[in-house]
Amino acid sequence: MANLSDVFGPGANFDKKFIKKHEKLGEITDALKKLNLKVVLVLGTYDLLHIGHARYIEKAKQQGDVLIVAVDSDKWVQSRKGPRRPIVPEQERIETLAHLRHVDYVTIADEYYQDGLINVFKPDILVATERSYSPKQIKEIEKHGIKVVVLPSQAETSTSAKIRLMTLDFVEKAKKTLEALAELE
Repeated sequence: MANLSDVFGPGANFDKKFIKKHEKLGEITDALKKLNLKVVLVLGTYDLLHIGHARYIEKAKQQGDVLIVAVDSDKWVQSRKGPRRPIVPEQERIETLAHLRHVDYVTIADEYYQDGLINVFKPDILVATERSYSPKQIKEIEKHGIKVVVLPSQAETSTSAKIRLMTLDFVEKAKKTLEALAELE
């Protein structure tokens, strides 16, 4: 296991916080649990990081001692949100998250969580948003001895809403430019 001062020290320590191999992170969580530390897992895209993400991560950390953030891979995001997403590539998203003080470990999530990461990491607590899991899925997760904490939205903004606003702004500017060019003819 990594030296705890490397992970919990003052710097981002990205090379110590980013654990690519899920099996290794499973070993780390097992060791942390032996120290009676509560392990919390959150999953998400974290594209165009905003205040809602920061608040959510802070509240997730408050649920236990060690926070693992599993970041959706680019491939996974594209399969769910379309070919133009994510805006920020996975490597930048995981590195940005590693700089947040509440984040202890970061990994990449490629597969559906319930059958993949949750079973490998066996966190004490899974923190989710209201849109993450159905009540049936939550009951299934809890059968494995994992407490599921569902948090409401932490901000009025969303990444998708920000992207829509940027797109509308671009379209409006392009329209004005085209109108000005048409007047010149």
